Amino acid sequence: MKKIMIFFLFCISIQAEGDYANLLVKENSPYLQQHAHNPVEWYPWGREALQKAKNENKPIFLSIGYSTCHWCHVMEEESFSDRDVAKILNSYFVSIKVDKEQYPQIDKKYQRLFRRVHGKRGGWPLNLFMSPEGEVFFMGTYIPKEEGYGSKGLMHLLPYFVTLYNDKKAFLQKISYYKKVQSLRLLDTKPGINFIDRVVQEIAKQFDTINGGFATHPKFPEASKFELLLDIYALSKNKQALMMAELTLIKMARGGIYDQVGGGFFRYTTDEAWQIPHFEKMLYTNAELIAVYAKAYLMTGKELYKKVVDESISQMEKHYMQKGVYLSASDADSEGEEGGYFIYEYTELKSLLQKKGWKLKEIEDALGYLGIEEDGNIDGDFSLPHITSEFVPSRVEALKAYLKEIRAKRIFPFVDKKINTAWNAMMIKALFEASKSEPKYMRLAQKRLSALLMHMRVKEILYHQTLLGKAPTQKALLEDYAFLIDALIAGYERTYQSEYLTLAQRLSNEALERFYRDKQWYLSDDGTEVYADFDDRHYSVALSVILEDLVQIGALTEALRYISVAKASIRNSGAVLKGNPASAAKLVHTFLRLEKADVVIHARKKRLQSVQKEIDAVAYPFVLSKVQESDAYLACSTTMCFASDKNITKLIEKIKKVVQ
Repeated sequence: MKKIMIFFLFCISIQAEGDYANLLVKENSPYLQQHAHNPVEWYPWGREALQKAKNENKPIFLSIGYSTCHWCHVMEEESFSDRDVAKILNSYFVSIKVDKEQYPQIDKKYQRLFRRVHGKRGGWPLNLFMSPEGEVFFMGTYIPKEEGYGSKGLMHLLPYFVTLYNDKKAFLQKISYYKKVQSLRLLDTKPGINFIDRVVQEIAKQFDTINGGFATHPKFPEASKFELLLDIYALSKNKQALMMAELTLIKMARGGIYDQVGGGFFRYTTDEAWQIPHFEKMLYTNAELIAVYAKAYLMTGKELYKKVVDESISQMEKHYMQKGVYLSASDADSEGEEGGYFIYEYTELKSLLQKKGWKLKEIEDALGYLGIEEDGNIDGDFSLPHITSEFVPSRVEALKAYLKEIRAKRIFPFVDKKINTAWNAMMIKALFEASKSEPKYMRLAQKRLSALLMHMRVKEILYHQTLLGKAPTQKALLEDYAFLIDALIAGYERTYQSEYLTLAQRLSNEALERFYRDKQWYLSDDGTEVYADFDDRHYSVALSVILEDLVQIGALTEALRYISVAKASIRNSGAVLKGNPASAAKLVHTFLRLEKADVVIHARKKRLQSVQKEIDAVAYPFVLSKVQESDAYLACSTTMCFASDKNITKLIEKIKKVVQ
């Protein structure tokens, strides 16, 4: 009997330490599943959790992250798996876990508040403490369990918050500050003159003249700025704009942020020189950069840019595509080590290559070119490949092939198998853009677009995201409409399939109906009432994209109401354009499109298809084309046609005279 009792107690102790299950076990999100067996009694975002906080008069702990977030993993292992932390949270708080990719509108709301309160960008994880009514009284990003990293630590903060909440006067004073900041609104002003030059000057203030990019560290590849600078050069021949774009694109392509062996970009680097990345690969990062490098190749003809496009598409197809759609991201960690899949050790490689019969000089030249050295640049002895020289040794490609062989024996990082409509649409647009220089990508883009619509537009309803193999249930957000319309317009411009333009217009109407109310855009229509804004550091912001979509749809369909909405929305953004246009590159791009106006080339479908290269080569960045039964090529603006010719070269010359 005594032995049975000891065994019973042993089983209880095992369960107490590790065999937990909370309400997240019922959720499909990979991020929520990562927390489903924490001792913290997590709730998913929803009415049940919010009502529980009110009923029990408990403050809310809201924690936002995503499945491949490194510091989210750290906090989960360090704090949310800890019984002492869980005991306090479970006793005194209602804990809610949010996947920012499932609810980007909620994340946007609190990231915006964080920036207003702290004067800097937030990040993930984002952790908030709120009253039962949802009034914020504390927010931070990563919070350690014990004091460190400039934070008091959860084991200090949680008891303090319990005491604070019970002192109603002090508590009300605490939340009043956040309320005040949250209510601040930008003033409406109008952009001034010499706008393009001023934008370039503002961006130049942020520019790293040695390494490229627009920050010190961490350093993100801000694709919307690259696109804007390239198009500013096309519009005005501003050499400074081209220099900033090209220096950055070259430095990134040769640096550690780019996977020199497998292709594709990591999410950001922790240093100024693009050498030490955070090893996540995000679908949206690569999609936007592929499109930018494709544009840069078309403008300059530099083979480095095309190499990046081809290798990055290949990587996305190999590791992030299943059943015709693209998966969301891959983790930074591999077999418990950050970046372990991607790094190499000099001594080991040298020995292996010698055994394969390589000469010592061949080894040293090739390894040196890829920056694989005895004193590694990652965790001491390990090196992440990056290009160090203009001289290309003879056996570099052979070395890369061998490095791929070594990787093939390693375990690829965890891949988040969510299908995100917006991010897939970004990648599809990138394929259409790449097809301007490599026709094979057009058919691939069409296949991927067809698969996305099959998975995520079901019975005429567009959805935001789902897990591969599961039917979607969450209806689409503004970003899904914005990027899908963008992809459909790009697809129409390459294929002239009328159904693409028809669907783009239908989705535009749906977006206006769902997200545009009282001259204000919202990120969703689910009652959260989060305004759409123009901050596009991580990827092009949905509001700017949907406005540019409307401008293009208006030009292609000659329906001026779309352009009227875009103009009204741009006017309401005057403070951003006048105050700090460098912070909203995609908005500036959309504004320039409105100011300069689209030129639409009309002709029969076969005639347009036969002159796509000539149309693509037009320097003016706001050129569209549309099928029309005409024996000649016509060049039109929104409300009139201003030139015609049966020879496309002559028509383009006439267009140049008008847009100069």
